[in-house]
Amino acid sequence: MGKALQFIKDWMLPVAIVTGLTVCLCLHGLPGAERVETVFSAFARRVQPVMIALMLFLQFSKISPRDLTFHRWHLALLLLQAALFTALTLVAARMDLSEARIGVECAALCLICPTAAAAGVITYKLGGNLSSSVTFVVLDNLLASVLIPLLVPLIHPAGDVAFLQGFFRIARRVFPILVLPLLAAWAVRYTSPHLQEALEKRIGWAFYVWGICLTLAIYLATEALLHSGISLQGALLIAGVALACTLVQFLTGRLAGKPYGHMESVTAGQALGQKNTGFLIWIAYTMMTPVTAVSGGLYSIFQNLFNSWELYERRKGGSF
Repeated sequence: MGKALQFIKDWMLPVAIVTGLTVCLCLHGLPGAERVETVFSAFARRVQPVMIALMLFLQFSKISPRDLTFHRWHLALLLLQAALFTALTLVAARMDLSEARIGVECAALCLICPTAAAAGVITYKLGGNLSSSVTFVVLDNLLASVLIPLLVPLIHPAGDVAFLQGFFRIARRVFPILVLPLLAAWAVRYTSPHLQEALEKRIGWAFYVWGICLTLAIYLATEALLHSGISLQGALLIAGVALACTLVQFLTGRLAGKPYGHMESVTAGQALGQKNTGFLIWIAYTMMTPVTAVSGGLYSIFQNLFNSWELYERRKGGSF
């Protein structure tokens, strides 16, 4: 049993990826499994936000309000995201609907998509700065909540989503997952010291909760890809854009944090590269050309493969 648990701990990412892919492909391919697939997909969509909130609650229990720290690389990466998203939105707005414009839209979504709640878990495992990671998660989600409803209507002016309506729709999705766990964790910190101490000792559980979240995310990402109906050429274009955005953002983040030491370099890399792809898929379906949701599924796969490599290098003591 001990060896099995250690194997799962060491290889959580690939196990979660393979499990999510296998379950989705089996339910999609088995004759007569349509009903099961529909029920399980609905279950996954409802359970995933709850698991993310639980994972964040465990993370936030280790951090007090005094620990939230702002670094210059936070501002640099936020400005970079804003500038690139604005530029790509303006480019897409001047293009006719085509596979090329879909590629530009996918790149814009991959770049503005806010940092995943799970970024802190991987940052912590890689030896990064958890409080710095959490600070960026909050700031990045606020940036996306403002810029997306502000600029997306330039691409899809026929849409019926006004700025305030779009802002509050996004805020309603972010608040229960991001803000409530933070407030709950801080309420425990200042009202129940014994429970706070117990939670701090069990922060490692967040990694296993994240493994469940990842399995569900990969399942939903694969489902979105299977049901997209896009051509092979279109799929390859979107895959290329998602892969390029994945590598560029992880490496750019590392470079931005490097002047502040290795710990901040790791933190900045995860902050910029590890995205909330469920949020990306939702925005694509809600406010963009629906097929762009495929980029969220592919980005999810690519970023978790990259994370698997990072954790592997960390375990063997390599420099990355």
